[in-house]
Amino acid sequence: MKYGFDNDKYLKIQSEQIKKRIAAFGDKLYMEFGGKLFDDYHASRVLPGFEPDSKLKMLMQLKDDAEIVIVISAVDIEKNKVLSDLGITYDVDVLRLRDEFMDRGLSVNSVVITHFNGQASAEAYRKRLERMGIKVYYHHTIEGYPNNVDPIDSDEGFGKNDYVETTRPLVVVTAPGPGSGKMAVCLSQLYQENTRGIKD
Repeated sequence: MKYGFDNDKYLKIQSEQIKKRIAAFGDKLYMEFGGKLFDDYHASRVLPGFEPDSKLKMLMQLKDDAEIVIVISAVDIEKNKVLSDLGITYDVDVLRLRDEFMDRGLSVNSVVITHFNGQASAEAYRKRLERMGIKVYYHHTIEGYPNNVDPIDSDEGFGKNDYVETTRPLVVVTAPGPGSGKMAVCLSQLYQENTRGIKD
């Protein structure tokens, strides 16, 4: 059978290009990973030859340089949003993902709770994670995001967010599902690092 996707070529080219990007941007690269890093059966169905854990295999080739930040929206915590394929809530899946990554030897830096606006359920979740020894940061809802650039790119926008401390050149930002604010976390980090004089 002839496949439309060369998995080995994907692993080689992607890891090489990521390393080039890290070197080009001051030994620091924030990378949003959309979709699933493993168990991606949808991608493997629509793209013959793509393996359900192709993204994870690629990341494993960079594991000495990489750390993972997991993002969850306070709105999803409050709504007890459920993953349709697994039947578990997003807040439970954060812990499942963390365990899966760490079992494979990947460094999981922290959890970022986005769209935070004082929700009691998000505060309780933060305390639960911190009791487990997990670092947790808040990123706030920013009015006008993503179109109203001036207030977003200010101390009252990205500047209000907690700065996520990272230690490795590749920071992979992932989440249980869509709409979590992964890209905003990456952009907020760039803003925060610029204000601290860190040039990526």
